[in-house]
Amino acid sequence: MRLLIDVGNTAVKLALAEQQTIKVIAQSDIPWGKLSEVLVAQVGKSDELTPYTVKAQQLNIPIIHAYVTPVLGQLHCAYTQYQNLGIDRWLTVVACHYLYPNKHCVIVDSGTATKVDVLSARGQHLGGWILPGLDMMVSSVVSNTQKVFSDEQSLYTQELGKNTPNAVKNGALVATLGAVYAGIASLECDKHDLNVICAGGYGEFISQQLECETLFHDFLVFQGLLFWRKNIQL
Repeated sequence: MRLLIDVGNTAVKLALAEQQTIKVIAQSDIPWGKLSEVLVAQVGKSDELTPYTVKAQQLNIPIIHAYVTPVLGQLHCAYTQYQNLGIDRWLTVVACHYLYPNKHCVIVDSGTATKVDVLSARGQHLGGWILPGLDMMVSSVVSNTQKVFSDEQSLYTQELGKNTPNAVKNGALVATLGAVYAGIASLECDKHDLNVICAGGYGEFISQQLECETLFHDFLVFQGLLFWRKNIQL
């Protein structure tokens, strides 16, 4: 049994993996005595990880940090300076490459930031974009402009805004969807050969807003961790 740890920008997420089954858990539910290793995907602060690494070291449980490589099996990274690609983005690409073989993929991971990555059916990561997440986009506009404001009551929709909060929130959503559509257009492929995969805190919402067929995947980074571990040469 493996403990999977995703150290994001705003939260630490935990899951247990037994074979290919993934179960999200709380810190109090970690069965330390049954673990064979700890797999870590880290983009957030290292001190968030410390309690877990200390406990694992006390019990002599191996701790393995995922990292980006230029090639992983038949998968190729788009970045020349591959070390600069965020491990969270790489793991979503890894997951989709193995979950959806021989399919073009547009991967949308929407949380604090929104990451859009494009993957060819042949396993070539073509690159992607990083945008502020919906909430970050709104707060950025509001905090850096005069007489522009938002509220907690207004929803994100695609309608033209007829008041300032609607204009701000709907603008953030439409901009995000535009990036996804641009990613789809960059592939120039038949829609039957394409998967649009959404993940992250806003992933399900974004998937519902897109005017194309989508898949929502709850555990994409965790799934990528398992495929990465299976294919990496340590």
